[in-house]
Amino acid sequence: MTSEPAAPVLGLRERKKIAARQALGTAALRLALERGMDQLRVEDIANEVGVSPRTFNNYFSSKEEAVCSFIVAQQERVREALRARPAEEPLWDAVINAAVEQSSRDGRPTREDVRRMREMLQNAGLFAEMLRAHATVERVLAEAVAERAGGGANPLHARMLAGIVQSASRIAFHNWLTSGRDEQFLPTFVELLREASTGMPSLTAAAAGAARA
Repeated sequence: MTSEPAAPVLGLRERKKIAARQALGTAALRLALERGMDQLRVEDIANEVGVSPRTFNNYFSSKEEAVCSFIVAQQERVREALRARPAEEPLWDAVINAAVEQSSRDGRPTREDVRRMREMLQNAGLFAEMLRAHATVERVLAEAVAERAGGGANPLHARMLAGIVQSASRIAFHNWLTSGRDEQFLPTFVELLREASTGMPSLTAAAAGAARA
């Protein structure tokens, strides 16, 4: 029986860099929600954290990237939750449970946050950066899936599973933002993951019913 590879141990310097990036990303999102993207400046974000704009540029190439960094940060937390799942747990169950565990911890945004986020996405630069952030998410999760599956796993299969999870997250997130109802991200996300993990039975049944009609 092969043991799972241990998660890499980060040094103090690397942990400080991660903490600084997270602080800048958190400040960027909060200020953007408060002021809107048009009124947000790199200098504002840097001042909020107590660093220079030059230091900000060491972590992010734009204010849009900083605002959208919460998407990647959330998936990095899912990656760590997946690494911590019991070794005997089936892979799909571990992925779903890790996603649920982390999404539950992230808390639920207020209605006002949702309204402001919708307004912010009218900004073309932010929307494009959000799409790039979702693409990065796939790579982040694929690393953890490959680790959990072991050395014999096909890396393309790990990317495929990570891509499915990323797509479910993106669709659930978009539905949450645009539904106009009191939707919740997590139940929709879990529903999509479970449907995918069992071969999309409801979609297959609907197609079969349409063919018989």
